[in-house]
Amino acid sequence: MTNCPDWATALCNGFSQIFLQRHPLCGVLCLLAIVISAPTLVGGALLGAIAGLLTAQRRGYAKTERQAGLYSYNGVLLGLLLSHQLPWSAMLPLLIIASSGLSSMLVHQWLKRATHPQSLLIYTAPFVGLGWMLLSLNPVPAQAEHVHAISGLTLAAGLFKGIGQVMLLQHPVAGLLIVLGLWLSRWRAAVWALIGSLAGLLFSFYQHDASAALSGLAGYNPALAALALSQQRRGVWLPLSGIAVTLLLTPVFKALGVPPLTAPFVLGCWLIVSGIRLFRPQPVADDKQSRLRIER
Repeated sequence: MTNCPDWATALCNGFSQIFLQRHPLCGVLCLLAIVISAPTLVGGALLGAIAGLLTAQRRGYAKTERQAGLYSYNGVLLGLLLSHQLPWSAMLPLLIIASSGLSSMLVHQWLKRATHPQSLLIYTAPFVGLGWMLLSLNPVPAQAEHVHAISGLTLAAGLFKGIGQVMLLQHPVAGLLIVLGLWLSRWRAAVWALIGSLAGLLFSFYQHDASAALSGLAGYNPALAALALSQQRRGVWLPLSGIAVTLLLTPVFKALGVPPLTAPFVLGCWLIVSGIRLFRPQPVADDKQSRLRIER
């Protein structure tokens, strides 16, 4: 990827940053997952990524942050969400462009204020907040639950669907491609993503919710939490704690009638990290790359 133009590298990193990686090839495989499993969402995802990147460029944000994909990944998720949930209309591209550009500005404002090395990371908070606002304008009717036959094949499919559902992709091949991208970026990231998805699947079976387990809807938030907290280098207990907290938070959003999106992941990570600082404050090296959650 070293011969790619800067804008291509930035866009690819934007896709990989959804999974907290800075790896262009991982981003290419994430994009390929969309192309193969949900081609109708490709336009929205690319439009969101480009809108976020161009907003950052026009407003003069730091090139290193743009190249890392930090101003694109929320736009990708917003483009996917809006393309998935809203019917096509002339307003849809405008909504994607506006919300993705706004998410880029929100990320920049957060990074400006998160100057302390132990500041909370923004993760996908702009996607969650803007996604809730946009979906409230056009509520999505509840879909009927499908009865899945439980077998080894459906269990394996549910495990990979839990990875793909981060990007609203419901095909196990999408999850497999993303896991491959994570492995190329950092093999531990792939392992932790699968552990998080597996935890969500098992927890849903414990709650007698086979539909959420086998569709992957129970796995994507704990998978993200495991990915995020496994980068803290504090041993296995931190990502495992993040998985547990995220699993406990998800039913709360469902009970409130609010689409969870990635809110349990964001809130769970914030609670875990805040708890560490409160009870075991430790100095951390002032590494700007780490603060921006760019892969070391």
